[in-house]
Amino acid sequence: MMVIILLVLHIALGIFALQVRDMLVAVIALAAVSLMSALLFFFLDAPDVALTEAAVGAGVTSFLFVWFVRKTERRSGE
Repeated sequence: MMVIILLVLHIALGIFALQVRDMLVAVIALAAVSLMSALLFFFLDAPDVALTEAAVGAGVTSFLFVWFVRKTERRSGE
């Protein structure tokens, strides 16, 4: 049952990340998708893959995306 709930949250967060207009919010939603993936891997008895996904997917990649989004300029009127 927990896997089904995590799958639904995974899909909902992915759709939210595609629909949102603000890039920073989209990056945070993608970090949540990576966290959901790590939880799914853990509940599917793959703790080594879950740890790697949490460290790389939700950790390093999210940090880099946030850093790159913060470095870009926002143009007025868009």
